[in-house]
Amino acid sequence: MATLASNAVVLLSWRNAGSPQPQSRWQRYVAASSDTWVSPTAVAPLRGRVSPHLLVASSATLPADAVRRVGAVKGVKRVEVLDAAQTTVGGKRVGLLGVDPSTFRAFTPKPTAESDDLWRNIAGGDVAISFTMGNDGGFELGSHVTVGGRQRQTQLRVGAYATMGLGDVDAVVSRHVARQLGVPSGNALLISAPKTDLKKLSRTLRKVLPKGVKTVEVDPQIDYPAPGGRLPTAKGQVMTAEQVRTVIKAAYSRIGWPYVWGGESEEEGGYDCSGLMQYAFAQAGIRLPRVAADQARAGWIIPYSKARPGDLLIWANDPTAPGYISHIALYIGNGKMVAAPRRGTVVQIQNVYTRNLKGAVRVNPQMGARLAASGL
Repeated sequence: MATLASNAVVLLSWRNAGSPQPQSRWQRYVAASSDTWVSPTAVAPLRGRVSPHLLVASSATLPADAVRRVGAVKGVKRVEVLDAAQTTVGGKRVGLLGVDPSTFRAFTPKPTAESDDLWRNIAGGDVAISFTMGNDGGFELGSHVTVGGRQRQTQLRVGAYATMGLGDVDAVVSRHVARQLGVPSGNALLISAPKTDLKKLSRTLRKVLPKGVKTVEVDPQIDYPAPGGRLPTAKGQVMTAEQVRTVIKAAYSRIGWPYVWGGESEEEGGYDCSGLMQYAFAQAGIRLPRVAADQARAGWIIPYSKARPGDLLIWANDPTAPGYISHIALYIGNGKMVAAPRRGTVVQIQNVYTRNLKGAVRVNPQMGARLAASGL
């Protein structure tokens, strides 16, 4: 199994002795070119990061006047025009964005935003994929993968591992490359609107955007228990005992199945961590969103010390996006969990480990269903 350490050996073997040394933080996550450290393509330096709050997506190019009206709405600080589509990368179905590396970088997590090398590679024609897709999906830095749909495909180099902090987005290319792939031009917007009621803002945006355009929160707030730690117990807000038993039984039924990044069904030959959770909860009639970061919002965050069987356990293991929930498992009690750990393993029972553990999630079926329905 390839590791980040083995990738680093390749990365540190660049031919041009006069090339600038890479940023040490990113030695393991940005691929070297054949004769220089990174692509020589210029990108603008980072000038002030902003937090993304809303992602707007349409099936067609958004009219320029509508984009201008969005930028003029009260509370909107910055708007970034994107190209967005569901496509395949190395045979895996993922969300892909075409971006302007010089401006989009300001909307990304701090380590990603600060890496000039990463953005030069994207500007130079590479694809950047999320850390989990690269590390657990088996797509090595510097390798070439087929990107695109049935109509248009091309071979792109994996130029970086970089999680952008946007759920369901696992691949980023330049807008020039996106056009080559046939991705609709300018059909999405990323909006920064700090200190703004996002639900109210979403309603306002629906009035200035064409019909059928979808708006979702990028990083919805996680619901915490009320003071005193009491959680709702009414039917529908937490799982019934029978649902808990069904979920655990379903997870047990997949023990021994291979870890497959992006896997969520028998047809794909295995499961990844969040695909396993989605499958197990579905057997109890509970809908969950697809990725771990969104599943973490499908209930109330509680300390691990208060976890009980049927709760989700969540970890932030992604070095390119600190705090981003990138791994999830099912707690079964007595310090044990059912998990799909990583590439090269199988679904298994593990002892709960606390490194990077962010707590447990008491699942609210109603919240899970709303999140599952709200995805782009």
